[in-house]
Amino acid sequence: MVAGDVVRALAVASVVVGTWRAGLVACALFLLVLGGTLVPRAIGAPAGLDVAYCSTLLFAAWSAQLEWYAAVDWLDLAVHAVATGLVAVMALLALVRWRVVAEPAAAPDRIVLVTGLGATAAVLWEVGEWAGHTFLDPRIYVGYADTIGDLAAGLVGSVVAAVVLARRS
Repeated sequence: MVAGDVVRALAVASVVVGTWRAGLVACALFLLVLGGTLVPRAIGAPAGLDVAYCSTLLFAAWSAQLEWYAAVDWLDLAVHAVATGLVAVMALLALVRWRVVAEPAAAPDRIVLVTGLGATAAVLWEVGEWAGHTFLDPRIYVGYADTIGDLAAGLVGSVVAAVVLARRS
């Protein structure tokens, strides 16, 4: 058992508690989070990255369920920045481990890859929010300012994560 497994166990519990507390949309959200938390284990991510990534995904989901984003103005953008940066780093690690891309040797290559992966993840997340609002639950908040802010925060988070990764590698 590794430290990230504790967070994965909390993700399993969150599926049950979230479904009981808030219904099928919460169930879908926490199942998505649970699936995401399995990625670091599957690819053998470093423990620190595993815990940071999984904890951030779980925090983001519970923040939505507990309506913390509505209560704390800046929290949504902060979570988008941190989560997208970590998702981008995890995506690069997964692509390298699965031999889809070669390990980028040069720092500028890592920066471009992580930033691009993060930007793509941010766009996909916003499309998912729109689809959730349109087809599942109109209470899922979407709007022009929210979408643009989330995309900008995700991009900034990806750039910061890319620079940190490039400096550490």
